[in-house]
Amino acid sequence: MAAAMAKHQALAISLQPKQYFNCLHCRNFLNNGPDTVEELLDRHVVKKKKSFDDTEDEILTRQKLTSTRREVMGLYRDIIRATRYFMWPDSHGVLWRDVLRANARKEFEEARFEKDPEVITRLLIGGHDAVQAALDKLVEKQKQQIAKEQADRDRR
Repeated sequence: MAAAMAKHQALAISLQPKQYFNCLHCRNFLNNGPDTVEELLDRHVVKKKKSFDDTEDEILTRQKLTSTRREVMGLYRDIIRATRYFMWPDSHGVLWRDVLRANARKEFEEARFEKDPEVITRLLIGGHDAVQAALDKLVEKQKQQIAKEQADRDRR
């Protein structure tokens, strides 16, 4: 049976050699595909055309950085303003205002060289939420203190 197959294959090659070799060439071409997913994507995904006018991209990048810097500086100023109201000392005798400002400064310095916009946005949102929560707690405690003082005055 194998001999018959070889005989028919030899006959097919002799009758249509060009078609047989084209088929072999196609097989090699298919097997020489990309080795990694990155190579596959590089071959088949449309790449962004590089513009000759890169100044537009540079301007957009600077605007994004400038707006982020503005937001960060605004948050830092909000923290400094909010800490003015924390005028009592902690257990070590240091004013809470100074402790909070030092912690804020340390956190801003740690995140200073962060480049990922998502992380920066998350930090900004978290910072604004923390400042607002601290001020809300302060207002609540002040209201409780005022109510307590009024109750003490009414007793007298």
